[in-house]
Amino acid sequence: MIQEPEAHEPEGPEDFEPEATRRDADVTESSRANRGWWDRNADEYQVEHGTFLGDDRFVWGPEGLDEVEAELLGPPEELKGKDVLEIGAGAAQCARWLAAQGAHPVALDLSHRQLQHALRIGGSFPLVCADAGALPFADGAFDLACSAYGALPFVADPRLVLREVRRVLRPGGRFVFSVTHPIRWAFPDEPGPEGLSVSSPYFDRTPYVEQDEEGRAVYVEHHRTLGDRVRDIVASGFRLVDLVEPEWPSWNTSEWGGWSPLRGNLIPGTAVFVCERD
Repeated sequence: MIQEPEAHEPEGPEDFEPEATRRDADVTESSRANRGWWDRNADEYQVEHGTFLGDDRFVWGPEGLDEVEAELLGPPEELKGKDVLEIGAGAAQCARWLAAQGAHPVALDLSHRQLQHALRIGGSFPLVCADAGALPFADGAFDLACSAYGALPFVADPRLVLREVRRVLRPGGRFVFSVTHPIRWAFPDEPGPEGLSVSSPYFDRTPYVEQDEEGRAVYVEHHRTLGDRVRDIVASGFRLVDLVEPEWPSWNTSEWGGWSPLRGNLIPGTAVFVCERD
């Protein structure tokens, strides 16, 4: 049962600073590390980004591309009555927007703490704490699925997730997901001028890992090239119908990690994949 958040203290020594490295991390280690990281950091994340995300907006990434204008899931008036799965929902802002359009969303996240924030904000839709690689739903349960920076950047085997999503979609169903644009992996994760020089090989797929003093991963992020993403989608039984690279809008003056107006006007920061199940 998901309960509303109470005072939450981070686990472990307050002065511990994880070591950043590049090394292999399998499905189990990645899942365990990222569940713990999001549980520990959900409060800070919602405080820092909650205003930008809103309580009931559907934003695809730091650029601010809004589903109201993008219509990547389809025209809003056609969402009414649709069963929609949001994967990596966080505080379920996207699911809340979908519910306002008359859809029937389910918000799923690996992090129990993130879903507590979803409960705090409110909504009449189900919240499910589960791994995207093992979706607890019947075959063909949903018309649509979506994921705004959820799950896919953090899993060691994206095809496992994609096949699970395809399984729970009905024939003709659409899955739209956004991730960090692969080109960003070649640049430092800095919003200023220091983030504009290539610092690592684009083709190096070695995961980015933050680990504790005993070498245990506490955060993992996986890199796939643009070609890898396309091949993953096709191999998992989807048809890629669009690839959106949002441009940085003039109204957005905010910084979010390595995203900023400076970098956004020069290189893409987000890739949105629009996929359909035949």
